[in-house]
Amino acid sequence: MEEKFGVPRDPSYLIKALQNIQTKKGYIPFEDAVEVAEYLGVPLTRVFGVATFYEQFRLKPRGKYVIRVCQGTACHVKGSKTLLDFLRDFLGVDIGDTTEDGLFTIERVACLGACALAPAVEVNGTIYGKMDPDKLRELIIELKEAERNGEQKN
Repeated sequence: MEEKFGVPRDPSYLIKALQNIQTKKGYIPFEDAVEVAEYLGVPLTRVFGVATFYEQFRLKPRGKYVIRVCQGTACHVKGSKTLLDFLRDFLGVDIGDTTEDGLFTIERVACLGACALAPAVEVNGTIYGKMDPDKLRELIIELKEAERNGEQKN
């Protein structure tokens, strides 16, 4: 029997099918969600119910650089909201969105586990501590320059 999305035709494999799509494409396109529903014989509402319930799934493409701003207590007290406000203004996108050039996505996270470095920001797995808007501006400019020079930073 031929498998699609790397899973057998069995509704109990819905999460695995979505994980496989996201691993391959970086997010779950609407068209793929429709195909999964048809293939597994489940309502499309169930596919989207699962995809929106679990934070691991994304329904929109992410940028090359995902900027995650910690919202834990220490970071909140030390000004993480200011960092989010700065990012929205400087990049021109809202939390959860990606810049038009596909470079940056802003995300808010509950905790990065870097309380001693508050406020902390993570970019593609690298933690940057004691951030302020000026340092964040410099980091984004560095990332843009690296892109222009064909370098990968992070």
